[in-house]
Amino acid sequence: MTGNEQSNVLVIAGPTASGKSGAALAVAEEFGGAVINADSMQVYRELRVLTARPSEEDEARVPHLLYGALTAAERCTAAGWRDMALAAIDEQIGHGRLPILCGGTGLYLKALMEGLSPVPEIPDEIRVTVRARVESEGAEMLHAELAARGDPIAARLAPMDRQRIARAFEVFEATGQSLATWQALPGEGVPVHLQFHTILIDPPREALYRSCDRRFAEMVENGAIDEVRDLMALNLDPGLPAMKALGVQELAGFLGGANTLDEAIAAAQQATRRYAKRQTTWFRNQMIPKLHMPEQYSERLGDKIFSFVIKKRLTRVG
Repeated sequence: MTGNEQSNVLVIAGPTASGKSGAALAVAEEFGGAVINADSMQVYRELRVLTARPSEEDEARVPHLLYGALTAAERCTAAGWRDMALAAIDEQIGHGRLPILCGGTGLYLKALMEGLSPVPEIPDEIRVTVRARVESEGAEMLHAELAARGDPIAARLAPMDRQRIARAFEVFEATGQSLATWQALPGEGVPVHLQFHTILIDPPREALYRSCDRRFAEMVENGAIDEVRDLMALNLDPGLPAMKALGVQELAGFLGGANTLDEAIAAAQQATRRYAKRQTTWFRNQMIPKLHMPEQYSERLGDKIFSFVIKKRLTRVG
């Protein structure tokens, strides 16, 4: 590749349970592509069932990268994932394959396509102190404190969103500026050698919610309880991202006798629906896709995606 030439990258994004993985697999098989994970939980190898990672059979049909790439004891960040994704993309382009990013973690995709927000590194002592306060005082208390300080990020965060509130609070503590201020700055490290073609699978809410409920019930039938039991046996820091995967806390509560299995399933299904709603809102507000598909993935939808790939000539790498 020389001069101003760019290599094509297909991005299939959307909320959980919308059918992204099936779409990515179909495109990869049809056009000689490789599927690259863009889901913040599917990177953890101990969580195949609970994060609905592609099956071993699907992974054998076409190359799948960054699935189960880290252990649950590790902490994946947007910056760390971006570095891994860029390496995987360039590797697959070198092999003559179409890189197909597949996932619903909007922050990761934004970091890759638009560059990283230039937030300074947070000192460990501030990070530890803030996380301890979240545990002892609760996320709502820190959210109220952010609002009292006049931090505009507070209006964009749910009072119970522990992870994002902790992040916003530690940035304010470390820099004296709102995370919103840093996020408004131009991203650093935009990969100018790549051209991203984004497809958003965006099903109607009720259909998406039914899919979320059905899929979690299937997860329980397919070994999610044993998976959580094995995860708990590792005695990991509960603050690690893998420990906050949808369904982990609910099924751990069942295993510990705090609730019944039906109660755990209902609570996890509700949490999943809420997460899907947040994802849908994020994508509708933050992403302008080249192809918007307001329906659940199906074979008919696959034909539309195939037509898009052909029209854009995405298989012409470089």
